[in-house]
Order: sequence, then structure tokens, then C-alpha cells
Amino acid sequence: MTEEHPEKRRVTISDPQVMRALAHPARMAIMEHLGSLEGGATATECAEIAGLSPSATSYHLRELAKFGLIQEAPSRGDARERVWQAFSPSYYVETGQDADSEARAAELNLVDVHLARDSQRVREWIRRAPDEPREWYQAAWFSDTLLLLTAEELAALNEAVHGLLDPYRRRLRTDPPEGARTVAVQYRALPLD
Repeated sequence: MTEEHPEKRRVTISDPQVMRALAHPARMAIMEHLGSLEGGATATECAEIAGLSPSATSYHLRELAKFGLIQEAPSRGDARERVWQAFSPSYYVETGQDADSEARAAELNLVDVHLARDSQRVREWIRRAPDEPREWYQAAWFSDTLLLLTAEELAALNEAVHGLLDPYRRRLRTDPPEGARTVAVQYRALPLD
């Protein structure tokens, strides 16, 4: 029996209602956290990540569950504690080229929330960078490069970058070396007009 690679369970989200449910900074943080864990987390544990109270976080967890993005995880032995886990460790948002205006609007809103989160991470890094250890300061990279590619070359480049990132994915790396930190990598490859 072969084990399914966790990235193969990627869920594609195209439903505007699900996109609207996900388009909240706290919910994105919760999804990212649950997608990187084995065994799940409680509302109290997710509250620390989302920056909310446990009761507000419980509301967001129930909403994510209502849309099938998370589910209850096996109990840790304490029946009073509700443990949640991501339905899939990875999701992809795409309405498709033939989507209607409602789906396009929901997708754009979700992308805006996601980009705001990524921009905030960059701003936070720039603010604290001078106080970081020298090796982390020198290892961080922020770049914008224009390439000249065919569609086939772009697809191959995307596949190669994906392959380079795979061994380091937080949810897949079971025994990271001492000193390893979570690093956010934002990779976008978009044709310009």
C-alpha cells in the first residue's frame, strides 16, 4: 500500500460562499495553522495564532467547519476539549476562466485579504530585521524580477520552484535541524500585460 502524498490532497475552492467564508484574516491564520499540524488544535490554541479570544475563535472554527474547510479531530482524551483539524493540508482557490461575476468578486476579495496578510508579514520583517541575528538578516530575500518566458517555460519554472520548496514544507518536515524557523515564502509568477 502506498501512502498518499499530503500535497496530493489539495482541495480546490471555487464556490463563492466558501471563498467569502475564508476571506477573513483570523480564518486564514487558523487555516494556515491547522494545515501545518498533525493532530489538530483547540479553539484556545488557535486563539493565540489568530489574536482573538477563544470564544471568538470558536465562532470562526464553526464557520470554517460549516463550509467543509476543517473538521473535528480525534479527541486527546479530554471530552471537554474540542480539537479541530484541516480537512486538507493545502487548498487552492480558483474560480476558472468562465466564472460569473459573483465568483470573480469573491475570489478577488479573498486574494485581497491574502495579499494584505503577505504584505503585513513583509512590513513586520522590515521593522524587526535590524534586530534579527546576522545569519537570518543575510539569508532573507525580497526580490522582484522580470522574466521573458513562454507559457510552457512558465509552467516548467513553477513546477521546478514547487519541487525546490517541497522538502522544506512545515507540515511535511518531521525532523527539522536545530535552529530552523518558520519562513513565509510568497512566490507569484504572473504574466504582465
